[in-house]
Amino acid sequence: METKKKDIRALTKDQLRNFFVEQGDKAFRGNQVYEWLWQKSAHSFDAMTNVSKETRQMLEDHFVINHIRVDQMQRSSDGTIKNAVRLHDGLVVESVLIPTETRTTACVSSQVGCSLDCRFCATARMKRMRNLNADEIYDQVVAIDNESRLYHDRPLSNIVFMGMGEPLMNYNNVLKAIEMITSPEGLGMSPKRITVSTSGVPKMIKKMADEEVKFGLAVSLHSAIDEVRTSIMPFNANFPLKDLREALEYWYSKTKNRITYEYVVWKGINDTQEAVDALVKFCKFAPSKVNLIEYNPIDDGEFQQASEAAVTMYQNTLERNGITVTVRRSRGKDIDAACGQLANKQ
Repeated sequence: METKKKDIRALTKDQLRNFFVEQGDKAFRGNQVYEWLWQKSAHSFDAMTNVSKETRQMLEDHFVINHIRVDQMQRSSDGTIKNAVRLHDGLVVESVLIPTETRTTACVSSQVGCSLDCRFCATARMKRMRNLNADEIYDQVVAIDNESRLYHDRPLSNIVFMGMGEPLMNYNNVLKAIEMITSPEGLGMSPKRITVSTSGVPKMIKKMADEEVKFGLAVSLHSAIDEVRTSIMPFNANFPLKDLREALEYWYSKTKNRITYEYVVWKGINDTQEAVDALVKFCKFAPSKVNLIEYNPIDDGEFQQASEAAVTMYQNTLERNGITVTVRRSRGKDIDAACGQLANKQ
């Protein structure tokens, strides 16, 4: 019976070095291979040109490189690019390159489908199939960095974990991916250019704070009134706002990093003065920024973008209370690449 080969990128550098010693080779060979796997993003052992053919064959006999493949790339009229990314087992996730005049941002996925049940999000309607491995997350970033250089003539500048899935429900792999993205042995990006967006898993927010992570935190909030939030994000019944707020207070006490809130204003749901007053009260405990995000419909019309007057009311009330606010217009809507639209529709 054939033994299943191990994905070589599941090994640490020390494990790779030890493997070569066990094979009667020099430990430094592990360093060479590690560099090919991460810094040079080799998709095959044959690509490792400074390693002997015999060594490459030996690696082929023991391991696989489960790299991703960009199955389909769609380009929006506004320059946004959406990748349909096929994983080694045939499953597909999506990632997005969002360009502006000053930066290019990668929006990456952390799960196939999603663990949570937000009613306004297309991804949440998909069954969660599995978590992505750290190397599969890393590969999405490499692919988008290559596209940024090719189409926008500059390297990728920022990364947001706002694609498919709840990053904190895939905590270990997300943090390992970020470790490699920020490592000089990987992509060498600054952690300050990375934001992890969560719908709010209090225990994991506290865990991140305890581990003193250096990247930014964004919370997909959408209402600071429990009953309203539970009606649109049912998991809120298990992670109520008081628990989320306590976790965020803990996060701020440990990191002193400003908290970003992602917030969509919907007609007839959270477009009232009461709703914005509750948001102000929720934000007050720590320096924060609110991104008011344009809603992107997902076909059934249950959720509708609030009026400009309601968005202006939010903006004015937040600014009057000393809270930084940005109104974000969606990018890539014509290719279903905007916030909340990722659902593997080709």
